[in-house]
Amino acid sequence: MTHDLGIESQKSTNKAAKVEQEARKKDVRNRWLLSSPALLIIFFAAAGPLLIVIIYSFLTPGDYTGVIWTFTTDNWFNVILERDIFDDNLIWADAHLSIFWRSIKLSLVTTILTAIFGIPTAYFIATRTPRSRNIWLFLITIPFWTNLLVRTFAIQELIRNKGVINHFLQWIGLTDEPIQMLFTDFAVGFGMTYVYLPLMVLPVYASIEKLDFRLLEGAYDLYASRWQCLKRIIVPLVRPGLIAGSILVFIPCLGAYVTPRILGGGHQLMFGNLIALQFGQGKNWPLGAALSLTLMIIVMVALIYFVKITSGEDKKNA
Repeated sequence: MTHDLGIESQKSTNKAAKVEQEARKKDVRNRWLLSSPALLIIFFAAAGPLLIVIIYSFLTPGDYTGVIWTFTTDNWFNVILERDIFDDNLIWADAHLSIFWRSIKLSLVTTILTAIFGIPTAYFIATRTPRSRNIWLFLITIPFWTNLLVRTFAIQELIRNKGVINHFLQWIGLTDEPIQMLFTDFAVGFGMTYVYLPLMVLPVYASIEKLDFRLLEGAYDLYASRWQCLKRIIVPLVRPGLIAGSILVFIPCLGAYVTPRILGGGHQLMFGNLIALQFGQGKNWPLGAALSLTLMIIVMVALIYFVKITSGEDKKNA
């Protein structure tokens, strides 16, 4: 009798396990069915075009436009190398390398400037009353309501030779002639700092808002200066927001197109302008595809670097 009860119990357990397994399979199948529209959109809108760009980067450019379906790796060599017109030897592509360096340099400068202006701004907002805090956040987000092209033309009006800043400097007697600011690296950096500053302020504000200000009171009681409080308390505690803001600023700056195109005047090209030039006037789609993938690789390296820093800080804090 006991043996029969054990067999029945084993059968019931096996049946329950089988039912649970079937239910789990059905749940997984339903999840895949529900997510399939999103997966198809991701494939055709992201993975599909990316695959086309990868294929184009290994094809031969056409005589006037398009591509010739002949495999080649010259496009990847032409990203940083080129052939001498006299002896056909490979030499450094100075034009490309200078644009690469300008893009990285201006992106780093923009990130640093947005951090310099963004941290005090975020701290100011976070220390206001809840009602006024919302008003200041509202003012910070207002630029996002305006098209980037319009905002860039507004910056151009400020810094052009007959613009607001030069008129003011001449009016107060600091300069006799207009200062050439437009169509320089300064103009591009100034414009990108203005455009991407809110992307630094908001993440830093989110970190400062969670800050325990009793720590600052304790530091002041121990005769710490404002600079020491900023360096040893505020900055380490808001580091996650600062890193997030740096990512949000640095990566879009690398591929910026509108701001360098308008404020640089076609003379101070950046990575995005070089890519657009190859697909447009240059009619060299394979080289443009190789440059696009190079930019993607640089962005990926930057992301991995920032993630590594964040992970290291988390382990250190733990």
